[in-house]
Amino acid sequence: MELTEYADLDATALAALIRSGQVHPDEVARTAVAAMEAVQPKVNGLVDGPFERPLGHAADGPFAGVPFVIKDLIAHAAGVPTRSGTRLLGAGVPMPEDTLLMARFRRAGLATLGLTATPELGFNANTEAVATGSVRNPWDLDRSPGGSSGGSAALVAARALPVAHGNDGGGSIRIPAAACGLVGLKPSQGRVSPGPDYADPLLGLGIEFALTRTVRDCAGLLDAVHGSEPGDRYLLPGPVRPYADEVGAGSRPLRIALHTEPFSGNGSVDPRCVAAVESVGRALEGLGHVVERAAPSVDAAAFDDANLVAWCSFLADGIDTMCAALGIEAGPDSLEATTRACAELGRTLRAADIYAAERVFNTVRRSVASFHQTWDLVLTPTMNVPNTAAGYLNADDASLDARGWYDHIFSTAGFTALSNVTGNPAISLPLGSTEEGWPIGVQLVAPYADEATLIAIAADLERALPWADRRPPVVAG
Repeated sequence: MELTEYADLDATALAALIRSGQVHPDEVARTAVAAMEAVQPKVNGLVDGPFERPLGHAADGPFAGVPFVIKDLIAHAAGVPTRSGTRLLGAGVPMPEDTLLMARFRRAGLATLGLTATPELGFNANTEAVATGSVRNPWDLDRSPGGSSGGSAALVAARALPVAHGNDGGGSIRIPAAACGLVGLKPSQGRVSPGPDYADPLLGLGIEFALTRTVRDCAGLLDAVHGSEPGDRYLLPGPVRPYADEVGAGSRPLRIALHTEPFSGNGSVDPRCVAAVESVGRALEGLGHVVERAAPSVDAAAFDDANLVAWCSFLADGIDTMCAALGIEAGPDSLEATTRACAELGRTLRAADIYAAERVFNTVRRSVASFHQTWDLVLTPTMNVPNTAAGYLNADDASLDARGWYDHIFSTAGFTALSNVTGNPAISLPLGSTEEGWPIGVQLVAPYADEATLIAIAADLERALPWADRRPPVVAG
């Protein structure tokens, strides 16, 4: 298989070629390794690999033989060292077992060939950990690919891989999807199992899934990995029909609320991001939908205070748990400055502070759910800006305390964290572009557990405003 041919194919097309016998999975894996090696010196998306051979996977799964990588955070594979983007774990700690999602990736047939970069413990909207260096955006190597799933996003955008794992606690799938011109779905809370290590990572804000280049890959992969596992806290109703069927079905007439003011209380919005959303709104009206300006009521100050409590308590617990398990101590030589600041704040929090944050989250969830009784979807920018400069979100900036770091992150991403709190599914689509040629992500949010409507409308927009022919300057092949 030629590198140029490989780079043109999404996961669905590659799987079909392998299934039909037109190409052998070993040949596809070799080509994927060559593709990753070609772009890695420029984008620095990998922290381990490419492996000489893929990790074990089913030969009869729907994506059998399709090259894949996992983000080096939360999800992990048995025997493969994990680093979580931090010097605290040194060269990595081998994990004793697969996470339940990793087992589903294997059953889907995905051929895992490496681990991708994350910022330290995932708390950043770019991907420039001191431990692993700066990941760069293939659309412009002076720009960030976003975060925290920036390593995965950079490799998929550069067409070294058709699909890659990501996770999202405040926008960490959708932000890099927007910055890198990809499809980034954050499923509903409980749609994809976080087990066995977690029941509700990040007080329920953390969600696992993937980044893709096409809507059909997003839908097909969700079909392959969704569903609860024994011991999971949530049991969501399954889809009426496979998510892949929604891609060609077309959406029903919808009421869509257009909103361009951040839900977080930080930052202004780049006019180009506003214009992209308004343009998509007009396209949706042309497709027969009702689009009007409206938004759920959210107390931004209370929301931000509660979200900070969730993040800082999670970081403190994670760091202290790792240190206790490994018999080590954390300090400036092993943790970045803002990570230490957030963990220090987290250690001062009381149980009452956690319950107070959950009361805010409950109010927000009920407000948004009531809003969705009238509105089928909410249409917003994904980010406040198309992307950020490399180095702009410097997590090792000792001048920032925990709140200063939180405000700095969400001044660039004021639209995504709301859906982590509510648990609603949300997707970023590459529907706009700047004069520099950078992609602009547009976000759609659906009611809780309604990924079907989200995928159907995303597929309609992919047909109406196609992006398949857009390629970044750095691309495999």
